[in-house]
Amino acid sequence: MGADGTWTMTMKTPMGEQEGTLDLQTDGTALTGSMSGPQGSMDLEDGTADGDQLSWTVKMTSPFPITIEATATVDGDSISGEAKLGAFGVAPFSGTRT
Repeated sequence: MGADGTWTMTMKTPMGEQEGTLDLQTDGTALTGSMSGPQGSMDLEDGTADGDQLSWTVKMTSPFPITIEATATVDGDSISGEAKLGAFGVAPFSGTRT
């Protein structure tokens, strides 16, 4: 099963906690899907899966343009990681498979 599925997550951002959803699909080492939250839905880009280690980027356009670089670890039905928010620092996140 790996990382495949829908994940409900909470990210601790400089603007406070943000709730969101990750929809992930793997095909070998390729990771695709989307990340949805208060700023809308964004497709994952440059996604990779190496065992339980994941990485991807998303290009957010609202409320301002920014590229988010995320890394995560999957442990059963739990996921945790961090998202680099450019000049806004790093936002840790965690979640569960739904």
